[in-house]
Amino acid sequence: MDVASALAVVTAGIGAAVDLRSRRIPNVLTFGSAAAAFGFAAYANGLTGLGLSVSGWATGVAVFLPIFLLGGMGAGDVKLLGAVGAWLGPMPALYCALYSVLAGGLLGVLVALRHHYLRQALQNVWGLIGFWRAAGVRPVPGMSLSDAKGPRLAYGAAIFTGTVAAVLVR
Repeated sequence: MDVASALAVVTAGIGAAVDLRSRRIPNVLTFGSAAAAFGFAAYANGLTGLGLSVSGWATGVAVFLPIFLLGGMGAGDVKLLGAVGAWLGPMPALYCALYSVLAGGLLGVLVALRHHYLRQALQNVWGLIGFWRAAGVRPVPGMSLSDAKGPRLAYGAAIFTGTVAAVLVR
């Protein structure tokens, strides 16, 4: 594992630990890590490295930004994937996002089962799809992070899992 990959895993690990404890991912971690990744990439590989790092950050942010805008995840999750992408580059950031979504789905099911909420969660998914079909894709009242009544998932844990998987598969 190279230094950048190791630092991506460390960043995601810290983000997951803080998210599990406080349900927040601090800007000092996400922006600080991204800035460090930009500096490291520029030092190690010049302007090409910096460009790949910035592209990785933009890819990570772009993948999760629509979910945030629809009220389905917090801004810290978006910024954490961006920071991880800054360390890994654009294509690994896509794989990290894919593996994070898979891990998030599995963790979501486990959290729903633990809280006896799976049936309601599945009804919510069908309601969400029906709403989007009828009214277009936009935030659904009562189903965003700000006003949902169900159990919460610390998505930083899913991003950590996705990051580890992306680094190991690479």
